[in-house]
Amino acid sequence: MLKLDLSNEPKWLDLGHGVRVLLGPLTTAMMVTARNDPAIATLPEDATDEESALAFAKALARNTLFEWEGVGDAEGNVIPVSPEAIDALLDIWPFFEAFQTDYVAKGLVLEQEKNASPPLPNGSSAGAETTARAASPARPARKPAPTARKS
Repeated sequence: MLKLDLSNEPKWLDLGHGVRVLLGPLTTAMMVTARNDPAIATLPEDATDEESALAFAKALARNTLFEWEGVGDAEGNVIPVSPEAIDALLDIWPFFEAFQTDYVAKGLVLEQEKNASPPLPNGSSAGAETTARAASPARPARKPAPTARKS
């Protein structure tokens, strides 16, 4: 069962290291606005997945981040939220990763309720056990595979 949160109230998200951000809900309108951001439109065609993900996260944050705590300048003075400051915050890996994992990914994936029957191990592949184990975490491909030659 899908549980709809009908509240459109912004919520605080802890990004770690003493930084919290107040974010609006990740709605369809927010996603469309971020996808139409000029920074996304001007990405080169050969932009890597990582470059695209960072540009999209920044565009999304610029449209949904209202307030923050724990962010200051080089002298330790609190700085106001601005597009440039949001971009600078997300250029720091731990904050980008927390934003992606705890805000963007959770908004894109609908979690299935735990009270339903699980998939069968011999049926749907979703319930099957993994037979191959990776020695190290998988790394994404740097470039897409070339198109197969036509015979």
